[in-house]
Amino acid sequence: MGGASGAQLPIDTSLPHERRNCKDRDKRSNVAIFLTGSTGYIGAHVAANLLQEHSASLNLLVRARDPHEAELRLWQALQLHLNFPQFYEHLQARVRIFCGDITEPRFGLADDDYDRLIHTTDSVLHCAASLNRKSEKSCLNVNLRGTLEVVQLAMRSNHYHGLRRFSHVSTVAVAGKRHDEILMEDEAIDWDRSDYDPYARTKKFCEHMIRQLLPEVPLTIFRPSIVLGDSRYAETTQFEMVKAFVFLAGLPVLPFRPSDKIDIVNVDFVADAIATLHQKENSQYDTYHL
Repeated sequence: MGGASGAQLPIDTSLPHERRNCKDRDKRSNVAIFLTGSTGYIGAHVAANLLQEHSASLNLLVRARDPHEAELRLWQALQLHLNFPQFYEHLQARVRIFCGDITEPRFGLADDDYDRLIHTTDSVLHCAASLNRKSEKSCLNVNLRGTLEVVQLAMRSNHYHGLRRFSHVSTVAVAGKRHDEILMEDEAIDWDRSDYDPYARTKKFCEHMIRQLLPEVPLTIFRPSIVLGDSRYAETTQFEMVKAFVFLAGLPVLPFRPSDKIDIVNVDFVADAIATLHQKENSQYDTYHL
């Protein structure tokens, strides 16, 4: 990877040497989905879908200095989907927040918190990512190093009690530069094909890393295309795409042919597919293009 030869991604493969003496660890009623990226665009929609349409409990990693800031960030992300009484009810009954950073070793959590996360996680749904297509450093740090930390958590949970599923939100951009081609879900990644940017390149490596390090865990890879707003209402918490459309509206001509197809998808469709397939007991396939 250009410019990345000096980056080191040390794999901490240490696992619990024994099933330690917490009395409640054999009680599996306390388990939850470990969801990353819950304050991001897709991740917030996935979290809301899991809370509203499914009965799942959630372990959420939120980057914050303290629990109050974490709850505030989560509320800001979910307020389009839940009113405050609903949010507070879920927070009390079905949501555990872990204040940490995906790029830090063991997420920067205290030993007790990390241990609790290991032993209460029964599946992983990894949505967090850096979409900074211009910064290779950001993509390496969040997408590669962050995913490695999530995988290591999954390895430890799987070692202790087994992991029901590991789902990873990737991107169709892992297909590389193509022209008038159809890429099927079951086709392997073409490593000789040029990538569009550091984001696509690191997401390609993430898919490979997950498959190599979690061979015994059921995997599901989701590859969304260009994700736009919610089809159900006009409100949004993300404004970069809105700014882009305002800019396009000012152009005298758009560089498209009437026959061109634009590869876009609504975020609520993507989130519903991710949540539903993650919760499905036996998925028919392991890769889905959304």
